[in-house]
Amino acid sequence: MADTNKKDEKEEKEPAKQPSVAGDIAALATGMATTLGEFFRPVVTTMYPEEKTPRAERYRGRHYLRRYENGLERCIGCERCAAACPVGCILVIAAENTEEKRVSPGERYAKTYEINMLRCIFCGYCEEACPVQAIVLGPEYELSDTSREKFIYTKEKLLEPLPPDVQARLNAPKKGPG
Repeated sequence: MADTNKKDEKEEKEPAKQPSVAGDIAALATGMATTLGEFFRPVVTTMYPEEKTPRAERYRGRHYLRRYENGLERCIGCERCAAACPVGCILVIAAENTEEKRVSPGERYAKTYEINMLRCIFCGYCEEACPVQAIVLGPEYELSDTSREKFIYTKEKLLEPLPPDVQARLNAPKKGPG
């Protein structure tokens, strides 16, 4: 019973607040002022994909396997990138270079190079571990696709295209004795 007496005393001390028309009009005016202020500010919406926002200089996106200027692959199949990857999304299988089939300047080359992009966390450790700067993370960030199998990037998808002069030499007809 003592508890109910305390509640009654509190109610008697605090008068009930009556809604005031002036307070409602002031709140409405504040809201309208905010709305009008936002209306006259410049639009910051980017019309993606027509307009793309600039990426930071050190942004890490899609992986690329680089080549030398003469067309040889930089990757020497050392598998350091696979060892450095914290999630194990890189698979490298090395093979020996021969004089007839020279793929890279070293003794070995990457016969198979795959990256599972669904597991990749884009940390850049593979790029840091590579002794010949063969793997780099580029600025491309649009990596959506329709199936999980398409997210396993093979060596063919990762390799940069051949330089134009090397491609022209390879496409030129062979001159035989004649």
